[in-house]
Amino acid sequence: MPEPSYFAHPTAVIDDGCRIGAGSKIWHFCHLSAGAELGEGCSLGQNVFIADGVELGCNVKVQNNVSLYSGVKCHDDVFIGPSAVFTNVLNPRAAVVRKHEYQPTVLSRGVSVGANATIVCGVRLGEYAFVGAGSVVTKDVAPYALVYGNPARPRGWMSAHGQRLTFNETGYATCPESGETYQLTSGQVSRSTAPV
Repeated sequence: MPEPSYFAHPTAVIDDGCRIGAGSKIWHFCHLSAGAELGEGCSLGQNVFIADGVELGCNVKVQNNVSLYSGVKCHDDVFIGPSAVFTNVLNPRAAVVRKHEYQPTVLSRGVSVGANATIVCGVRLGEYAFVGAGSVVTKDVAPYALVYGNPARPRGWMSAHGQRLTFNETGYATCPESGETYQLTSGQVSRSTAPV
């Protein structure tokens, strides 16, 4: 048998039928169910569970003690902080089977989810959205939006480099780290090539 193109700690449980991209790292006590998909260069911290049907793009970082249940899809470059919580049913009952009611949850490219945040199923987090630690997300989050609180509410905007954006009177902002320009139009942020 050829050597795998990824690293898995000896304590990790990897069920037959999951797909793992080259260069991924799976650390202590992780469990990947059959049908889970990881892209290239992913990193799963200690005690991470990935259910059947979960899809992770490339370079997804999942920190310690996170469980991703069926219905969760993460695009490339997503960061999920330690002990973040994801659900997949809106009204669970132990005595009622609701597997046919799983709600999809989508984390678009570049999303960051802070430690101990809860993401209620059925929401979409737009590109480069930033969820503050301990927040409870119950609604979709716009691209580049910073949200936090319980329930999480919009509190500002973040660049793709994770820096706060301050927009001028003409609706433009520059990321202090990358120098990239952003435009705020009708409550939506996008990258711009226009000079500030």
